Amino acid sequence: MNSAGREGEEKAAAVLEKSGMSIIARNVRFKTGEIDLVALDRDMMVFVEVKSWTVYGFEDLRFALDKKKRRRIIETAKFFLAAHREYNCMAIRFDVVFIGPETVTHLISAFMEQE
Repeated sequence: MNSAGREGEEKAAAVLEKSGMSIIARNVRFKTGEIDLVALDRDMMVFVEVKSWTVYGFEDLRFALDKKKRRRIIETAKFFLAAHREYNCMAIRFDVVFIGPETVTHLISAFMEQE
């Protein structure tokens, strides 16, 4: 991962923690892909994709998070839950944190498995 990506993930983690969430894992990797951050939001397990862009705008996010990428994140989340059964009883959601040149935008429930 490049330094801009690492810096973006640090900013995202700080924003999520400031909102009351607890980061429990970073850069989770399985054969299906990677999840940038895994967090707890009260009784909810949250899988977070972080997008750090300095050139593209927020409206271009749909191109970076296409159906194939969302599917990989969902499948990787399933592997994480299988490896960490203590979280299996929790509801889950998939968030995206967009790190722009001057703003940080947290999209709660950005996508779901049934898309």
